Amino acid sequence: MARIVIFGGHGKIALRLARLAAERGDEVDAIIRNPEHADDVVAAGARPIVADIERLDVDDVAEILHGHDAVVWSAGAGGGDPARTYAVDRDAAIRSMTAAEQAGVTRYVMVSYLGSPDHRVPEGDSFHAYAESKAAADERLAASSLHWTILGPSTLTDGEGTGLIDIVATSSGTVDRADVAAVALESVHRDSTVGRTLRFNGGGTPIAEALA
Repeated sequence: MARIVIFGGHGKIALRLARLAAERGDEVDAIIRNPEHADDVVAAGARPIVADIERLDVDDVAEILHGHDAVVWSAGAGGGDPARTYAVDRDAAIRSMTAAEQAGVTRYVMVSYLGSPDHRVPEGDSFHAYAESKAAADERLAASSLHWTILGPSTLTDGEGTGLIDIVATSSGTVDRADVAAVALESVHRDSTVGRTLRFNGGGTPIAEALA
């Protein structure tokens, strides 16, 4: 059993992850900004923690993380506003890494995307702020003292999940959010994923085998 804290606890991947982790016997705390989302988090098997990660400083986050075994970052600003994208996807993510180091929570799984960090998204493109933010966060994590894993799924879909992925993806296809959640949870529990960036599509290899 692991004590896991999920940032972005009401997201589509996060709720699926919470259900899978609860079924596995893990204890899950899910950080959410909107208290109206608490019932959904509870229904997924997690304990909601209402906190605005844009406003918390490192000490505040470290206090939340203390006593956990692993962090999963699945938060995001959702695009649209570049300033908020940088504030959440880059700055808050990086503060969470510093807080994890401070709190002694060494296991950290980042949900990123297949194109990070070496993106070629031009300035002026609506995706640029997100690509820049994820690149900065991923590079900071890879340079940290944490036992990190970076997940680089391709285009996300809302299927039921197949439990099968292609872990040697060289170009972007699609993958169900349910399978991304399963990869995140498997990564938390597998030392073989530490220090690795896992870029993947939906595919034909069982997730546990792909990550072995």
